[in-house]
Amino acid sequence: MSGALLYTTVDSPIGELLLLGDGGALRGLYMQEGRKPGTVPRGWARDPEAFVEVRTQLGEYFAGERRSFDLPLEPAGSPFQLQVWRALREVGYGETLSYGELARRIGRPNAPRAVGAANGANPLSVVIPCHRLVGADGTLTGYGGGIERKRLLLDLEAG
Repeated sequence: MSGALLYTTVDSPIGELLLLGDGGALRGLYMQEGRKPGTVPRGWARDPEAFVEVRTQLGEYFAGERRSFDLPLEPAGSPFQLQVWRALREVGYGETLSYGELARRIGRPNAPRAVGAANGANPLSVVIPCHRLVGADGTLTGYGGGIERKRLLLDLEAG
């Protein structure tokens, strides 16, 4: 942890994104126009310069030039949530996976709903690709940013 609690916003093809961090690691990336917009915690300071690399990599991703993110991340969550979020980062660019399959991959085959809940609590949308999880039949289901944004991200990755 670098200490200072910082934030900024950035425009993107999926709307305004709120970035939260400590100057060293990214702690939050929230779509402001979805069902679960982020809020700036009290006492945090706006500092766009602290997020130059995040903004650069997001720009490359949305331009179709980046397939994965190389950023220091520090999401806050339970041990189970952290396990799910680590596994999400292993789902490849342009791929989708069912909640049940991710549950099997982490050794919890009877926990697809818990995986879904952890996925929905992901504080680092896009960077931890929660949009790549789909229903068992391949349908697009629940997404904090809205199904239309999930479709846009999956279409971007499909080329």
